[in-house]
Amino acid sequence: MALKETAGLYETLKAEWNKKNPNLSKCGELLSKLKISLLELNFLPTSGSALTKQQLILARDVLEIGALWSILKKDIPSFERYMAQLKCYYFDYKDELPEAAYMHQLLGLNLLFLLSQNRVSEFHTELERLSARDIQTNVYIRHPVSLEQYLMEGSYNKVFLAKGNIPAESYTFFIDILLDTIRDEIAGCIEKAYEQIQFSEATRVLFFSSPKKMTEYAKKRGWSLSPDGYYSFTSQQQRTEEVTIPSTELAQQVIEYARQLEMIV
Repeated sequence: MALKETAGLYETLKAEWNKKNPNLSKCGELLSKLKISLLELNFLPTSGSALTKQQLILARDVLEIGALWSILKKDIPSFERYMAQLKCYYFDYKDELPEAAYMHQLLGLNLLFLLSQNRVSEFHTELERLSARDIQTNVYIRHPVSLEQYLMEGSYNKVFLAKGNIPAESYTFFIDILLDTIRDEIAGCIEKAYEQIQFSEATRVLFFSSPKKMTEYAKKRGWSLSPDGYYSFTSQQQRTEEVTIPSTELAQQVIEYARQLEMIV
């Protein structure tokens, strides 16, 4: 496929992607064709051939849409593959190419992705590749950096509040995964630290916005609600007889955070 045809395919992809509700299936088909075309034309840096600025920009812009498309498709392995390729353009060619439209957004998304997977050491490795200025001032980078700080502090209420202050809609996917992980950790602490907890208290502690969501989550964990409105964990305690002080303290701390959050909201 000639360069002109490849550029035409990219323009078609770009036009579809920029629609209010892009056709994800169509975008996926165009991305598949473009990836093959880029390989045939040796447009990817791995080919070892000398590439012009125009060729590098075209390949980079295709990969950026591919990474964002992967998030809408909720395809984490695809997102990882696109990001692995994009880092070459963002870092190895940073002095040769103009700044990409989605660079900071995608680098921030990659940090958030690593946090959501509890890959903290990789998170810090990626952070070291960024400038101090970006870390301190760029909204896309600051968001996951702040989240990591809240997690280290155990300030789960701030993590949940951060969902309402995301820098781009694309961040919702990974932050939801992170929040689900936090809820599971809190629920595990509750099961070990308490014999029972009131339904309304559990709803607050687990940061659910509605009783329906609390009920659905409890069902998933196998919690049964008594007629007087309490979830009981006696069976869990019998299986794990030792109730450690840290678990109790953490659960109490989380409840206090939930109360503070309720006051803020």
